[in-house]
Amino acid sequence: MSKSKLRDVKIPEEIILEKIYVIRGQKVMLDKDLAEMYGVQVRRLNEAVKRNIMRFPEDFMFQLKQNEWSNLKSQFATSSWGGTRKLPYAFTEQGVAMLSSVLNSETAIQVNIQIIRLFTKMKQLILDNKDLWMKIEKIEQHLLKNDEEIKTVFDYLKKLLIQENKPRNPIGFRSPGKKD
Repeated sequence: MSKSKLRDVKIPEEIILEKIYVIRGQKVMLDKDLAEMYGVQVRRLNEAVKRNIMRFPEDFMFQLKQNEWSNLKSQFATSSWGGTRKLPYAFTEQGVAMLSSVLNSETAIQVNIQIIRLFTKMKQLILDNKDLWMKIEKIEQHLLKNDEEIKTVFDYLKKLLIQENKPRNPIGFRSPGKKD
C-alpha cells in the first residue's frame, strides 16, 4: 500500500490520551477503545490477536482481572462500557505497535501511527522534565527538614494577606458639620 493511497485519519490527541490507563504500573489501552478507534468490532480485533498470539507476549498484552476491571469501571461517573461478557484485554505501547501488523486496514495503520507518536511524545515530556522533577523532590525534602522555618514564613505571609476590618479614615474633602 503506497503512502499516497492512505487516507488521512486524524483522531485528536485528547481523545487518545483519555483512553490511556495505568494498570499494573504500565500505560495501556483497552481492546474496546482500540477497536473503536480502528473502526472494527472488539471481537474482530481480539480474533486477529488470537490468530497471531505469538506476537503478543504478556508484556505486550494481558487480560484484566475482575478487580482491575471493577476498579477501572468505578472511575467513570457514567458507564458507557455496556454489558461485557469477557474481561477486556489491555495493550501496552509495544502491543499497540504490534497490532498494526495483524490489523492491516488503512484506518488501523493511521491510528497506530498516531498512538505510537503520542506514546513517544509522552516519554519525551517525562525526559525533558526530569531535572524539574528532581529539583521539586529536593525542595520537598528540604522543606520537610526545615519545618519550623517554613511555618514561620507561612505565618508572616498569612499576616500580610489577612485584611483587618478597622474603620478607615475617608479620603478627600469633608465639609464641616457633616458626618459620614
